[in-house]
Amino acid sequence: MTPTGPAETVPAAAWRMLGLGLAAQAAGTLLVSTPAYLIPLLHGEQGVPLARAGLLAAAPTFGLVLTLVMWGALADRGSERQVISGGLALTAVLALAAAPVRDFWWLALLLVLGGAASGSTNSTTGKIVVNWFPRSRRGLAMGIRQMSQPLGVALAALVVPPLAERYGTWAPLALAGVLTGVLSVACAVGIANAPRPAGVSSSIIGEPAQGSPYRGDRFLARIHLTSILLVVPQFTLSTFGLVWLTVGEGWNATAAGVVIAIAQFVGAFGRIAVGWVSDRVGSRVRVLRLVAVSGVVVMLALAAGAGLAGGLVSGLVSGLVLVVATAVSVADNGLAFTSVAEAAGPAWSGRALGIQNTGQFVAASAVGPGVGGLIAVAGYPLAFALVALTPLLAVPLVPRHDRHR
Repeated sequence: MTPTGPAETVPAAAWRMLGLGLAAQAAGTLLVSTPAYLIPLLHGEQGVPLARAGLLAAAPTFGLVLTLVMWGALADRGSERQVISGGLALTAVLALAAAPVRDFWWLALLLVLGGAASGSTNSTTGKIVVNWFPRSRRGLAMGIRQMSQPLGVALAALVVPPLAERYGTWAPLALAGVLTGVLSVACAVGIANAPRPAGVSSSIIGEPAQGSPYRGDRFLARIHLTSILLVVPQFTLSTFGLVWLTVGEGWNATAAGVVIAIAQFVGAFGRIAVGWVSDRVGSRVRVLRLVAVSGVVVMLALAAGAGLAGGLVSGLVSGLVLVVATAVSVADNGLAFTSVAEAAGPAWSGRALGIQNTGQFVAASAVGPGVGGLIAVAGYPLAFALVALTPLLAVPLVPRHDRHR
């Protein structure tokens, strides 16, 4: 791997865009994550059946998946500022409208619509990074931007349960509405559209002058499919890691929660690290291939750890391997996101990033029932070993060379 030359200068405005974009998506993630953390109150204290509570928790994500490509297409028209600020304003209105609602189906509908509105930040903030940062610094910048989701989830985990317990379910939804409303104003004032390269059309009716980046080769399709495969270990560990430690390894819930929190923290900074490495070596796909190979290794190591006899040493090894495996499983996100945006070009990056996110969310939704059933039938060691097949299949799919447009 040959390092690149000196990094290009990044304008101060680019860092402002990055900070606002990170905060905007974290606030949207707070709304999407809030219903999941209301389940203990809804089910345990209000008697809502667990299946219904789970449906409510999935409602914002369902809306999000439906609109990711649409928001990306709107961003491709050339007004990232309007898409982000307008989408957040709509998110705020829907969150505040949902706060006092008690009817289950009306609440579910408003959460679907709120999740759909929050999707305005997903593709568009990634597009901002690619438009404002030179290629030699995009990996690092996108790694920082990718921290928005774990930050939003962490904020939800910290504030939603105590707020809901003290004031009721309306309070966390109202908080999400206030935060997205404030950030809507901040983004309207602070975000500026990056200059568009010559020859790039702002119309989404018909094809831009460059033509579709999906024609001519399979680079983008291969990156999309690679990311779909690599999301399986990520959501396997985020969904079943805590359960494995407590049920499979005998950890108490507090200690297991600390390990999961550490794993998420390490994973968030791991995204920044691999982005920085991709800047240094001048290639996203080389580092992405290394991450895929590492994913096979850590899932097999986790399978081996899950098969060890119980005891203090086994428990410590299991916790350490889980932290490493979690960090590796999320490391591909920023690399693939940056690669997709660079290959699609400024006229298509919004839509391409929307397709990228949609594929990942759809695959992630299948992990819970699929891997859960596998664990029930085969146990944790074999299930983890079989999940290692997905990054193994991803390795030959990673393109050999980067593509830039």
